[in-house]
Amino acid sequence: MTVDDARGAATAAPSGAGAEDGLAEFVAVRPRLFGIAYRMLGSVAEAEDVVQDAWLRWQSAERGAVRNPAAFLTTTTTRLAINAATSARAVRERYVGPWLPEPVDTSADPALGAERAEALDLAVLLLLERLTPTERAAYVLREAFDYSHRQVGEVLDTSEVNARQLVSRARRHLASQRSSPVSAARRRELVEAFLGAAREGDVAALERLLAEDVRAWSDGGGRVNAARRELAGVERVTTFLDNVLRKYWHTAGFRFVEVNGGGALLVTNADGSPQSLVALDCSDRGIERVLIVVNPDKLRRFTGDR
Repeated sequence: MTVDDARGAATAAPSGAGAEDGLAEFVAVRPRLFGIAYRMLGSVAEAEDVVQDAWLRWQSAERGAVRNPAAFLTTTTTRLAINAATSARAVRERYVGPWLPEPVDTSADPALGAERAEALDLAVLLLLERLTPTERAAYVLREAFDYSHRQVGEVLDTSEVNARQLVSRARRHLASQRSSPVSAARRRELVEAFLGAAREGDVAALERLLAEDVRAWSDGGGRVNAARRELAGVERVTTFLDNVLRKYWHTAGFRFVEVNGGGALLVTNADGSPQSLVALDCSDRGIERVLIVVNPDKLRRFTGDR
């Protein structure tokens, strides 16, 4: 959540003491609402729309009859996010090239990962896209916000047993698609090694960092040049990175940034504007996934010196 987000909620509030009370209750839980919506949708703008819709529903609710405002707002936001995720899936089928989640600068927005960092990593968000919206919601509530299975069931209007099954299916999916991630310190080492190799244009050094079955995605959204398909294997990914280094990064600047609770590489143009953002998913075998976001709409929050 950003300061501008809170201001937006305040601007939407009607005048009067009752409205002020409602605003205070809403703002108190808003970081959690945005955290749920963002993890569900992988898009800041879509998450903000969901939270704003929840705010409007809170304003029209009989607040005096709501015993637990936080529970009401969480349930409302989660169900709105499930509906939004269903619609987003159809839209993303028409997306030009691979779709990647929108990165968030968590050094500027620490509230997003304040409770638990689960389901915040870009690679995890990408894998969660393959779940049903209800499975994704169950996983987010349980793993990111430590809701009990009973509470998950209440939010999703299902039984505790079914909630447990939804969470288990989501966990199994992630476990089958991703190796155990390395520690934050080891991940930073790999990102910094990737950064050093990129600065030097050392393709051989980059290749040594990659796992044998590495995969790479490049999200340009049809706005800029980017690979239109997923790339798999050391040879194809290395060739791709070599082309990128020679064509786009040879005069670029590079710096380490905190993205979605972990380290990433920001590639900048000569004027300092963001050209691309590179997130790496790492295991003991090396870099397993290379996610490159070049869609300028997803990089707007990485302008300036921060």
